[in-house]
Amino acid sequence: MSFRKLPLLVAAALLLATVTLSVARAQGTVSDFTVQKTGGGSASLSAYSGQKAIVVVFLNPACAYTRLYQERLAALSSAYGGRGVQFMFVNVPINLDGAEGNAGGSLITFSDEGAASAALGVSKTTEAVVLQPAGGSFAVRYRGAIDDNPQVASGVQQHYLQQVLDNVLAGRPAGVADKRAAGCLIKR
Repeated sequence: MSFRKLPLLVAAALLLATVTLSVARAQGTVSDFTVQKTGGGSASLSAYSGQKAIVVVFLNPACAYTRLYQERLAALSSAYGGRGVQFMFVNVPINLDGAEGNAGGSLITFSDEGAASAALGVSKTTEAVVLQPAGGSFAVRYRGAIDDNPQVASGVQQHYLQQVLDNVLAGRPAGVADKRAAGCLIKR
């Protein structure tokens, strides 16, 4: 091997290490946790271990992003529910005064006192996490934005969550591991 090729090999190795590190950060595993159902009772993540994937989405009705995504999330839940994907919509407090309440509508919601959002490393509303059951724990396959246009549904060009779900259900790698989500900051 000549020394001329060495810088090219070093650059390729650095690029591979950077891609591997960003995928590893988004992935990992989480343990079981329990959230309270908004209407009473509770649900544990382990209750859905028979599903092909679990999508946990964090919402708050006082956040404009929650309202903008409500119809899209209901459509995704309906489209993937029969394909072995369980959606959990978790209502979280945000950093706005008087910003409590139920996301309502056609979504079945849970409330979170910080355990689920902290366990999943989520910091904003409408941030989604795709989990896949993996031998007693849950592998994180994706964390981030639902799509690339929170304001205008008809303007969406990249359906991140949908693409990840299609890949996971087909037995392929998620594709994209994380995308920065737009939303309201979750109060800790």
